[in-house]
Amino acid sequence: MKISILLFRFRRWLLLLIVLIGFWAPWERLRGAAPPGSTWLFLAGLLSRAGLLSIGSASIAVMGAAIFCALLAALLRTWGTAYLGRGVVKDSALHGERVVADGPYRYVRNPLYIGTWLNVVALAVLMPPGGALFAVVLVAALNGAKARAEERLLAMQNGEAYLAYARRVPRFFCAIAARVPAGAARPRWADALLGEIYPWGVVITYAIFANRYNTTILEQGVLISFGIAMLVEGIWRPQALTASEPFR
Repeated sequence: MKISILLFRFRRWLLLLIVLIGFWAPWERLRGAAPPGSTWLFLAGLLSRAGLLSIGSASIAVMGAAIFCALLAALLRTWGTAYLGRGVVKDSALHGERVVADGPYRYVRNPLYIGTWLNVVALAVLMPPGGALFAVVLVAALNGAKARAEERLLAMQNGEAYLAYARRVPRFFCAIAARVPAGAARPRWADALLGEIYPWGVVITYAIFANRYNTTILEQGVLISFGIAMLVEGIWRPQALTASEPFR
């Protein structure tokens, strides 16, 4: 449990480290003097060699899938943050005082983690193939460890109320129909958008610059989005948590 708590506390730095290693992919750079190509080019080449699409169409298809993942990630994270509150999402401590079973949490227990993973999948097309596989797999494992830590805490502090919720709502695979009735929680959309500037920056970057077929420009856009998000978080800090706020 202590390891899980540490993973949760330092989750943002661990995620950043995993993504940076994925982009660097030192094991691939040791293979030769030339820098490894991107997963975007690798997958497009596979589709082209298989005779499924021309290289141009394959490149568009791969980036189209990446943009879709980035958009879905931004939507899920914004929706989840709107119901949890930016103060909870950004806090380094685990919270299990209450169960939020409204908004996206009626369909899946961990929409934020799904959104994080989809964002990494979108970034992975810019990484070397080995780095992309490393990042996607490790982030999935990290999310699983964090989810189990949260679930243990929620079960300890909420007992049967949480266990009944967990039996009805899937952990990661989103249900098509809501599994629990809608509650009285009201989403805080402005607060959520402030907290999720980075994933929306990735969506905008990909949508505007993907047609240039230049991974460097896209990487720079991702870095700028991350920097802006950190700046905004430093200026408009989340509200302090109170006993009346909905925790999950």
